[in-house]
Amino acid sequence: MVSVVRSVADTLAGAADPQRWLEHLSASQNDADRVTLSRAFTAARELYADKRLAQTGEDVFSHAVSAAAIVADLDLLTDAVVATLLFAVPDYREDWHDWLASAFNPTVAMLVDGVNRVRRLTEIARIDKLDTPEERARQAETMRKMLLAMVADIRVVLIKLAWRTQTMHYLTECPEPVRRAIAQETMDVFAPLANRLGVWQIKWELEDLGFRHLEPDNYKKIAKLLDERRLERIDYIARVLDTLRGELRSAGINGEVAGRPKHIYSIWKKMRKKNLDFSELYDIRAVRVLVDSVKDCYTVLGLIHSMWQPVPGEFDDYISHPKSNDYRSLHTAVIGPEDRVIEVQIRTFDMHEHAEFGVAAHWRYKEGGKGDAAYEEKISWLRQLLDWREEVSDRSGLTDAFKTELFADTIYVLTPNGRVLALPSGATAIDFAYAIHTDLGHRCRGAKVEGQIVPLSTPLQNGQRVEILAAKEGGPSVNWLHEGWVKSHRAISKIRQHIRMQNADAVRESGRQLFEKELARHPNLQPNLGSLAEKLGFARMDDLYGALGHGELSLRSLAQAIESFAPPPPPDLAPEDVVKRSKGGHNAGGILIEGIDNLMTQLARCCKPAPPDAVVGFVTKGRGISIHRANCLTLKRLSADAPERLIAADWGEQKASVFPIDIEVIAHDRNGLLRDISDVLSREKLNVIAVNTLSKDLKARMRFTVEVRQVNDINRVLSHVLDLQGILEARRV
Repeated sequence: MVSVVRSVADTLAGAADPQRWLEHLSASQNDADRVTLSRAFTAARELYADKRLAQTGEDVFSHAVSAAAIVADLDLLTDAVVATLLFAVPDYREDWHDWLASAFNPTVAMLVDGVNRVRRLTEIARIDKLDTPEERARQAETMRKMLLAMVADIRVVLIKLAWRTQTMHYLTECPEPVRRAIAQETMDVFAPLANRLGVWQIKWELEDLGFRHLEPDNYKKIAKLLDERRLERIDYIARVLDTLRGELRSAGINGEVAGRPKHIYSIWKKMRKKNLDFSELYDIRAVRVLVDSVKDCYTVLGLIHSMWQPVPGEFDDYISHPKSNDYRSLHTAVIGPEDRVIEVQIRTFDMHEHAEFGVAAHWRYKEGGKGDAAYEEKISWLRQLLDWREEVSDRSGLTDAFKTELFADTIYVLTPNGRVLALPSGATAIDFAYAIHTDLGHRCRGAKVEGQIVPLSTPLQNGQRVEILAAKEGGPSVNWLHEGWVKSHRAISKIRQHIRMQNADAVRESGRQLFEKELARHPNLQPNLGSLAEKLGFARMDDLYGALGHGELSLRSLAQAIESFAPPPPPDLAPEDVVKRSKGGHNAGGILIEGIDNLMTQLARCCKPAPPDAVVGFVTKGRGISIHRANCLTLKRLSADAPERLIAADWGEQKASVFPIDIEVIAHDRNGLLRDISDVLSREKLNVIAVNTLSKDLKARMRFTVEVRQVNDINRVLSHVLDLQGILEARRV
């Protein structure tokens, strides 16, 4: 259809007859649309008189009319056709935007603006200068994403594809270097883009024409092997489809049929990929049948095999045995009318939707490579939009539907030599510099955007050309992070890494001091330092100190982590759990037992409580009351079996001067380790009454029982122990 419309448009463009041209456009145009198109046609003819395109030398008016015919055939509404006719207005009128908005409407002006931004960027962005095929492939992929991200209306991209299709038809008139450069860009960027959007006719034409200009000998060879013109193949497929429709009606099956002749480039690609001879290809002519149910699929298969002879070995049942991506369909090849082989695919409507828009999408299958689920979901939405546009009865809402911000989370900007970079939305020149090279990011001191110097904090926009102003040496500023001028993960990571390397010891010491001050604000808590570091996402305490020193870890987050180690409150005691007397009293050990005078108590050895630990009593058999820390695991086990024996307790006036507690130290084993720890305990005037050490795998685990007046006294001691060489962890048990 597109090819026929274009050939008519070329003829009529030369005749410059707007009325005849309009007659060949889509029948959906109403009288108002025809008037608008006639005015646009006349304006374009007058404006483009004797003008030629700089790159190819094609007549501008002829190019505009032919491209507009393609856009009209894509059914993208009148505004898109007008914008295609007037795409070059910005080259010839300074007031083009206001003129288009007033003479036509703001939507036309918006589309022409988008089209010209795309045209300018595709002229700047170059992939032919990159060194390796891998680099060119990556750049081409980035350019495809850029074209989708930078437009506010998806029709801008489709207009660009229509232009390129017309350009490819005119290439035979151009010098060979121009032909090859444009053809290669078409195969790298525009044909895959048309494939992703499901604009099949444009995709096939771009690929065939690109193949024709890049490999003319192979193109002619395949064309000769086909031994029939494309129009003849189209006519043959049409006759096969008519036959199939009749058979479905006769069988009472609701279904849709469609078909296409395989185009030259896809034939050559399949022969090369599978190392097949032309005679081994059975899908040069392909037909697809869509039905309601799986049962109907197999019924249609039987009908087709009864009509035409199946080709042995060419049947695949992907319904019973789906592909790994859940693609489902029946594939068969038959010898059709005139003894020509036809490939037939049979599937349900649901299977087809999954194949076109789901994880089995045809474009991803054809392109291969690593998938991007989020990106593919956006492409699927666009394809469904373009597929639905033909079914929408109320076309007044389509203009808004074509507007898209699906790709607004990423921006695409260009380097001075035309390389395209993808950055997160809101990125600045600092992100741009680090995307090019870490060293350039470190030395970044300013930037030019579109030739104008801008502050480093300026957010970049899609399609801008950026140049970095760099010092000969130097490093990043921590203010870049504090002020929120950096958005990309790569830049943030590189800046933090550089800052960490500068004055690392001083930063860690500063962080250690902040840590000790914060820990001192929680005198009743003594968290396991290794667990605390892990809780905050650090492998070692040194890493935690460094993050505190750099300001990457806030004191509030540290405080919350420390407080999470608070012991659970002692269990609530019901009145019947405690024997109440008229008043409470102290036992000889200074423990206040609620409601009981002078009862024998003892400090539990399992948890070694000491003031001001929260404590709970447990009534033993024959040994008085055992005093435990409230969070003691042994107490929890005892109370689970005999909760009625719990009794409230508290520290009274202390007659005992010191209390035994256990501390544990884990360190890299070395000579003099025990001596160094003992020196610290001695300087702090702590009496050590027991020591237990164990060395294994070059690690030492030591447990000391020391006497203290208050638990709070031990925090300072543990901090000094941690300062010793090789100490990994020091904590109260």
